[in-house]
Amino acid sequence: MSNSPTLGVLMRNLRSRKGWTLKEMSAHSGIPVSTLSKVEHDRLTLTYEKLYQLSQKLGMRMSELFAEDAEDAVTPTARRSLGDLEHAVRVQTPNYDYHYLCAELRRKRMIPVVAKIRAKTLKQFGSLQHHSGEEFSYVLKGSVMITTEFYDPVVLHEGQSIYFDSSMGHAYLSAEGCEEALILTVMSGEDEEHVHTLLEKHAGK
Repeated sequence: MSNSPTLGVLMRNLRSRKGWTLKEMSAHSGIPVSTLSKVEHDRLTLTYEKLYQLSQKLGMRMSELFAEDAEDAVTPTARRSLGDLEHAVRVQTPNYDYHYLCAELRRKRMIPVVAKIRAKTLKQFGSLQHHSGEEFSYVLKGSVMITTEFYDPVVLHEGQSIYFDSSMGHAYLSAEGCEEALILTVMSGEDEEHVHTLLEKHAGK
């Protein structure tokens, strides 16, 4: 079995070295965002003509574009951020009281949030939420009922967690008899641009 990186890995590493989002890569290469995303996730390949177009637009040789050691050439960003609730960005919505941690870092691929659950029933919550990416939640306090589009509701208690595809409709509710439910949630997206729209989406409610 070959250990050579796939085209998707090489493209993703190239974009990382440039520090570009998918939209920025699209603007520089002339290749649609949807096509680039599929290539990076190995769901689509590019013709020789497209690869040549990419190298010409970026001012690179084909050999430089897809060197097998490209993965090793990725430079660490050395970013870090310390956070606490006092310095978190607080956003209140009818269903949640969000505290966005480490909010000063831009273009994150993960968004850590401590959230207090407000809604107690689906009627109170309204339509299920959908957003691309994946989501991990850990119950810090109380009990939480999590309703998802394709599964029966599940109740999680303090110390329990869940990981799921967040493009699937979902809602967090305080479980019956729970006075206060608090969770730590980490949301991720396929690219940096999407992740940061979550904060704007919640702030606009």
